[in-house]
Amino acid sequence: MLLRAGSLEFPLSQTKLFGREGRLVLEVGHGDGRFTAEIARRNPDWNILGVEVSAGSVARALKRMRREGIRTVRLYHGEARFALRNFIAPRSLYRVYVNFPDPWPKAKHEENRLLKTEFFRRLSTRLIDGGQLLLTTDHEEYWRFAQEQAQASGLFDVKTPPPPPHHLETKYALKWKEQNRSFYHAVFTKTGEDPEPWPVIERFSMAHALLSGELPQVKSFEKQIVPFAGGHAIVLQAYRALEDHSLVFLAHLEEEDLTQQVLIEARPSAHGIYVGISSFGAPLVTAGVKAAVAWVTDWLEAQGLKVVQRSY
Repeated sequence: MLLRAGSLEFPLSQTKLFGREGRLVLEVGHGDGRFTAEIARRNPDWNILGVEVSAGSVARALKRMRREGIRTVRLYHGEARFALRNFIAPRSLYRVYVNFPDPWPKAKHEENRLLKTEFFRRLSTRLIDGGQLLLTTDHEEYWRFAQEQAQASGLFDVKTPPPPPHHLETKYALKWKEQNRSFYHAVFTKTGEDPEPWPVIERFSMAHALLSGELPQVKSFEKQIVPFAGGHAIVLQAYRALEDHSLVFLAHLEEEDLTQQVLIEARPSAHGIYVGISSFGAPLVTAGVKAAVAWVTDWLEAQGLKVVQRSY
């Protein structure tokens, strides 16, 4: 099953999502899903959530789960920090696997690394007592960096045993075995918990407006950057529908650990011109969506329409 954030309640209910309770396990960067499938076979009582930023890898993993008849795995296309924050209830996560993460080796890109002190502090609020994160990598410097960051949090015990053999059967591990690369492993066990709460992202039930007047003909459109607290929206394009009198605006939204591409409609309705988010792709209605809808509403007002109602 592929999860769509906009159609889910946060945090996720294991009973609703998996049809049962069980040990909840998160895999960050599942790739083509071969390791995910392996741990699912080894641990049939686990409920496994796989998170991956590559759409192609998600598609391949989803096909693998269906082909192999694995029913205890759910997949999400997106950022691990977003999934950890919003999908996982406090003190409910048994284990996290991070296999061969991007090490971001250049110093100027170090801020993009996942396993930093802040992440370990946040993770501590989601793991059960004694819960663990298991890291396997071929990048020694990142391996040492992650240990330093976890120890700096003061919330994890760190051990560095050899990597279990089945951790070295992933796509990249098999490739790098042939190159005689070295592999590094670390087990981070929760010993404490960060006292600062980490609430789920704020979401909204609606973001729309009503206007009176006629929609304009759009002969040209320049992209607009719309800043808001916590991120920005980029309204990229405006399109006129061929068969009716509606307009569609394509917007790219970037918020904390969440990126969305959304469509904003401006179309005639029984009560006037309706401006709101399209349901295409099951978007999550966040502050970014509200900002984009507000900008489109203001843009239409500048074209001569009159705002009758704002609901955002």
